[in-house]
Amino acid sequence: MKYIIEHMEEGFSEWVILEYAQVLRDVGAENLVLSSLPAGTTAEQIPKKLLDMGLQWTTKDLAHIHEDVPGIGAMQNGRVCLLDPRATSDLQPAEAETFDFFVFGGILGDHPPRDRTKELKEAYPDLLVGRRLGDKQMTTDTAIRTTQLIVKDQKPFEQIKFFDYPEFKFSKYEATEMPFRYVVDAQGKPILPEGMLALIKRDSEQSLDDLI
Repeated sequence: MKYIIEHMEEGFSEWVILEYAQVLRDVGAENLVLSSLPAGTTAEQIPKKLLDMGLQWTTKDLAHIHEDVPGIGAMQNGRVCLLDPRATSDLQPAEAETFDFFVFGGILGDHPPRDRTKELKEAYPDLLVGRRLGDKQMTTDTAIRTTQLIVKDQKPFEQIKFFDYPEFKFSKYEATEMPFRYVVDAQGKPILPEGMLALIKRDSEQSLDDLI
């Protein structure tokens, strides 16, 4: 399975770097491509942490990724799944044979959600087929993790255990609720990228300082 993240953000925030790093750990660098970076982007503008992990990236759009990334053939119409919160049907295990590529990023994880998939659907009306991952917003790494469980592990969406809108408490007076759905681990705890909890805590402390 090949996973494509359409990078629709300006630059790379700490949050995005942690998410992308976790995706690389989960699916392997050979199975992930970051596409549609601004024209003229150089390796010096890509976070070293991601390059050191083997991130494949390109300024080319979906239809031309194969021109830059070795080992990836041209995408065929109807064989590319766009994970779209507004799609009418959920991704099914049997569709592992239907799709060659799964497209994410700049799509899921916004709060409040924006219909950024509309841009992609209009740009590639024949190439992309929309599928949904339930009715709750997910971070990009969670969406890819969920897709892996469905198409690689053949686990129906209904059997995947999630934790919606977890609240992380850092002290008696300090807590942050995340407005997303997360896959849970064996202990029933939401799975976050490595380092994300510390970043959430730091951001929470910064927000508190701004109020004082």
